[in-house]
Amino acid sequence: MLYNGVAPDDHSFPSGIKACANMGRHDVGMSMHCRSVKSAMNVSVYVGSSLVDMYAKCGELGYARKLFDEMPERNVVSWSGMIYGYAQMGEDNEALGLFKRALEGGLSLNDFTFSSVIRVCGNSTLLELGRQMHNLCVKMNCDSSCFVGSSLISLYSKCGVVGNAYRVFDEVVDKNLGMWNAMLIACAQHGHSKKVFELFERMKSCRMKPNFITFLCVLYACSHAGLVKEGNFYFRLMKEYGIEPGYQHYASMVDLLGRAGKLQEAMKIIREMPIQPTESVWGALLTGCRLHGETELAAYAADRILELGSVSSGFHVLLSNAYAAVGRYEEAAKARKMLRDRGVKKETGLSWIEEGNRVHTFAAGERQHFRSKEIYEKLGELENEIERAGYIMDTSQVLRAVGNEEKSEAIRYHSERLAIAFALITFPPERPIRVMKNLRVCGDCHTAIKFMSKCTGRLIIVRDNKRFHHFSDGECSCGDYWNVFMKDELGVKIAQIAVPAAMALAADLLLL
Repeated sequence: MLYNGVAPDDHSFPSGIKACANMGRHDVGMSMHCRSVKSAMNVSVYVGSSLVDMYAKCGELGYARKLFDEMPERNVVSWSGMIYGYAQMGEDNEALGLFKRALEGGLSLNDFTFSSVIRVCGNSTLLELGRQMHNLCVKMNCDSSCFVGSSLISLYSKCGVVGNAYRVFDEVVDKNLGMWNAMLIACAQHGHSKKVFELFERMKSCRMKPNFITFLCVLYACSHAGLVKEGNFYFRLMKEYGIEPGYQHYASMVDLLGRAGKLQEAMKIIREMPIQPTESVWGALLTGCRLHGETELAAYAADRILELGSVSSGFHVLLSNAYAAVGRYEEAAKARKMLRDRGVKKETGLSWIEEGNRVHTFAAGERQHFRSKEIYEKLGELENEIERAGYIMDTSQVLRAVGNEEKSEAIRYHSERLAIAFALITFPPERPIRVMKNLRVCGDCHTAIKFMSKCTGRLIIVRDNKRFHHFSDGECSCGDYWNVFMKDELGVKIAQIAVPAAMALAADLLLL
């Protein structure tokens, strides 16, 4: 167009800018932005909105917000693009703030806007706010959208209400691949492995072709249930669909084999990888080695991780714990010293629980909560009750060179126990207790919570940074497979689920 002397207008500019957004090329989009300024087309709401959307999708939130604030007129595209950008970058507070302004301004919202806001609710585990968004979607006839459906499935799954996720999935008639994948990962996270395989077969019968992410979801389910045979089958099946495994798939397979104790098979996969093993691949092997006491192979894996350059703190802690588990505290101290030398601080273990429009956060042993006295009294009563039922504390979960009394104290007041005690003195008996954690739940707490569910008759749902555990009548949905693979809360951090940063606006939005 330009070479032929045809001037772009407020229709051609948005199309070109959208192409830049789809390609993630904000540099080319910036050139188009400059061209629109020269031709005075940037004042058009259509051009301005497409630019905001492009910058936001490319992660350039500074440019997007500056342009958004300077726009003389905004439409649903500019508002939605800005909200999406903040949601995508984890700026939940800003995303909810803009959404609140859009509602107060009477803006007619679309399914793209709702899907972004619902994603924020899911990431922040704001269940009540998410339910309000779902209701609003129904009122505005957006609930049948695949984009909204995928976000709702993710919301309910992340908040521990997987039954609602199934219901949303079944109610949307025209499902896209994103919805299928969202449901697959929801089932995998909640330990519904058979349902994952059933959904995969239903996908094929509906002529829905699985993609890279689909197989990642299925392998994730196999890993979390210890299904080695099934994992190998689906890993081989990928090539029949013309999909080359990525490092994420290799990491899942190494994780599956490592947790099952098949460490040599895991090493064979790593050696035969056509791509360079990444931190996550070696980290999966390191985890398997730690679980099965293979400290020499663990050290080898750690060396390979260090060769990659800058690595996350969790792997250093894993190595430290591997040494500590066999009483080699000097080597463990050296591994932790590496963290201190780099100025890296270990993440504090936190648990949080939602009560209406408030979220209560607890750290291990802290007494800052306004009902702290009642919480500790309830926890003491509960501990006596579960001990009478047969619970025996396992202090081996604390991998530190301290006395037995200190180890008992370290476990007794873990953050998830404080959260459960708070729920027991706050929630009615019929309400399920849902606790979210940013680190893994330790093995002793896993056992204790099973006893708590039996003694109190309550359904207790705990989400750690890997999966959900549904405790009911003394049993856990993971079948105790995951229990043997848990670390002390004071130890390893492999993935991070941030404590919600958007709580201040949650109450206001619930009232709109």
